[in-house]
Amino acid sequence: MSVLVDEDTKVLVQGITGSEGRFHTNGMLEYGTDVVGGVVPGRGGESVEGVPVFDTVDGAVAETGATASVVFVPPAFAADALFEALDSELALVVAITEGIPTRDMSRVYRRLGEVDTHLIGPNCPGIITPGETKLGILPGDIFAAGSVGLVSRSGTLTYQVVDNLTARGIGQSTAVGIGGDPIIGSNFIDILAQFEADADTDAVVMCGEIGGEAEERAARFIDEEMETPVVGFIAGRTAPPGKRMGHAGAIVSGGGATGTAASKIDALGAAGVPVGKTPDEVAEIVADLH
Repeated sequence: MSVLVDEDTKVLVQGITGSEGRFHTNGMLEYGTDVVGGVVPGRGGESVEGVPVFDTVDGAVAETGATASVVFVPPAFAADALFEALDSELALVVAITEGIPTRDMSRVYRRLGEVDTHLIGPNCPGIITPGETKLGILPGDIFAAGSVGLVSRSGTLTYQVVDNLTARGIGQSTAVGIGGDPIIGSNFIDILAQFEADADTDAVVMCGEIGGEAEERAARFIDEEMETPVVGFIAGRTAPPGKRMGHAGAIVSGGGATGTAASKIDALGAAGVPVGKTPDEVAEIVADLH
């Protein structure tokens, strides 16, 4: 089983004619993703890697039956692309684009509350169900099919943890990179709820980082709502206050009551979540659960 995507997911690529869109479309096709169309206004009728290009998302959905979209549109135009995808009632939209203005994302977030679409990202690596499909830029060769779900704010941490899991023969049901921006579509709780509802995900790894309170809120959800065991990792243990570390959302300010690595580790510990000090230790803890 899997969450959100599987071998039947039909994918559009918005921004397919750009260098990033073209490159990663090829990677998705090589992995076996059913990329059924691309969308670039004014480029309808062309093709990229054998994939037909349409002028609009609505037109592409009507022609191909697409159920999901991956967005590789430059930051200045990404919000318009997201609005178009949300208006087309796709089940899932994955925004890879980094640097979308916060004001634009606040408008997208308000619209998201009016539709049934799941939005992953922006500024994320995407989502993968190993052996079936991947949407985004994740390196498919390090993943293996299995029963451990993974949700992470960091693409790099996702790769490190997954590589360690796979090396131990522990496969993954689905891995989701939710992104590290201050405003994102799906948060930890959204994805944890998906894994909790999946009978074939028997453990979950949650990779967080300093900044914000998302991990503390997730800890409360785990404590109150989840029976599936969760293993945690928090990046930024040695980060100095006030310094942004990697992501726009990874900054600790103020008195440090929340948002620090220590506060997140304490919250997870209080919820019964073991927290590994390194990605390799996370994999060791998961191995012990199996």
